[in-house]
Amino acid sequence: MDTISPERRSENMRRIRSKGMKPEMVVRRLVHSLGYRYRLHGGKLPGRPDLVFAKRRKVIFVHGCFWHQHQNCAISRLPKSNQDYWIPKMERNKVRDAEHQVQLKKLGWKCLAVWECETEDLAKLTGKVRRFLEA
Repeated sequence: MDTISPERRSENMRRIRSKGMKPEMVVRRLVHSLGYRYRLHGGKLPGRPDLVFAKRRKVIFVHGCFWHQHQNCAISRLPKSNQDYWIPKMERNKVRDAEHQVQLKKLGWKCLAVWECETEDLAKLTGKVRRFLEA
């Protein structure tokens, strides 16, 4: 059972953005500080990756743990209310993510998914991003 009114819930959900959120900004600042330059939200690529490194044929997706259902992550819990809506929605998100990565690989792109919870440990994230971009 939801604890707020349907109108209030609708307003809350409407305010959630898909671009320029905190985890994405952390990754963007980190990558920029490492000296890499990129394009944002590759509109012509499957899944519209958050960061596109065209010359390297590499892309980075910054996934919110909740929206993309990061396994074994505390942030990725399902809502207790309206599960008939949320469970299929989250499953569709995971399937769509996997499809986009397959399509990108077929086009010759390499993908890295950075999870929201990984942005809290910058030293570890720096190593992960650097290894991906330099490989």
